[in-house]
Amino acid sequence: MNISGKVKICGIIGDPVEHSMSPAMHNAAFEKMGLDFVYVPFRVKREDVGKAIDGVRALNIRGLNVTIPHKVAVMPFLNELDPLAEKIGAVNTIVNDNGFLKGYNTDAAGFLQALLDKGVEPKGKNVLLLGAGGASRAISFVLAERGANLVLLNRTLQKAKESADRLTEAFGREVRALELSHWNLVAELRHADILVNATSVGMSPQQDETPVPPSLLTASLTVCDIVYNPIKTRLLKEAEAAGAKTVDGVDMLVWQGAMAFEKWTGVKAPVEVMRGVVTGRLGGSPA
Repeated sequence: MNISGKVKICGIIGDPVEHSMSPAMHNAAFEKMGLDFVYVPFRVKREDVGKAIDGVRALNIRGLNVTIPHKVAVMPFLNELDPLAEKIGAVNTIVNDNGFLKGYNTDAAGFLQALLDKGVEPKGKNVLLLGAGGASRAISFVLAERGANLVLLNRTLQKAKESADRLTEAFGREVRALELSHWNLVAELRHADILVNATSVGMSPQQDETPVPPSLLTASLTVCDIVYNPIKTRLLKEAEAAGAKTVDGVDMLVWQGAMAFEKWTGVKAPVEVMRGVVTGRLGGSPA
């Protein structure tokens, strides 16, 4: 990689961020398209988010991805929010135009594209969504917008209720919120068509963990996991063993990344190059 004096810097902020595949994915994409860009990870503590955004302006960083736990906390420090990001209440992409920072959410469209690529249409389906963080906000919004029937489960019930109330108001259709407990999983999975894990449970190095006991997984389910490291989480392995259809986190990662890439560069993203880098780094075979 040749870095010139004209290089434009992009990156990712989160805590932790060392595990991220985004630097490898985006740098390969920049190189493929012959762009004078570089992408770097920035570990930012929760209390330093505002300082980090000041740094984006001061250093003229072209763009950022935003990951756990900053997707909501970053919003007040931006100049403008894209209408979709504002409705969702979470930002995962920032574009810097001469110090004017605009926040976007590409998680929503990235997740939907990952589902559709696997032949899964959520319209009219009963979806059980685990988690109520920034990624969950995006996923729940796009599923509700698509016409799915949603139930949100989260360890902190109040956070799930806030998301559910927001969605109910936005779409005029009830979205229920419950505590993420064994008995609520048992009750709700009886009626679910699609199960989505939007928590970090099962992410490396805690890959032996799962948010759902294997005895509750059935062949009639489609099981999605936004965790992409490992590609096949324990949840997905046990879902496959039960005969369920599975959707892993790599495609969501790649599609949301491709959409961010295009906002920073104005160039169409080389999606297959990006997917190949991620699956290669994670020890899988390119899809």
